Amino acid sequence: MSAELIDAFDGIATVEVTGKLSPDELAEVHRQTAVPLAEWGGGCLLVLADRFQGWTEDDKWASINFQTANELLVHKMAMVADVRWEVLAMMFTARGSRPFPIEYFSTGQEAEARCWLKA
Repeated sequence: MSAELIDAFDGIATVEVTGKLSPDELAEVHRQTAVPLAEWGGGCLLVLADRFQGWTEDDKWASINFQTANELLVHKMAMVADVRWEVLAMMFTARGSRPFPIEYFSTGQEAEARCWLKA
């Protein structure tokens, strides 16, 4: 699996994304992260994507309504990945159009991302 909930602790659900991401994998990790977010009454998302290689070519990307299903439970989202993905990732996550802030951090800045989420 290229997207997986690897930790849910202290108000932060941490997801790791590796390889090429498919719509089905994204939908599954959304279902996984919804559990702790709902239990907490909301929380933050940390996406670790150091080994991310892009998105699959798939017709299902046209209907990814599940992305907004739990967005009211998200307080902040931080993404840690190679800088080459920043512009595309911010477009993909709809930064600026979501009801929560999204920040991008370069590979190696996981500690900074966690600090921002906790602030």
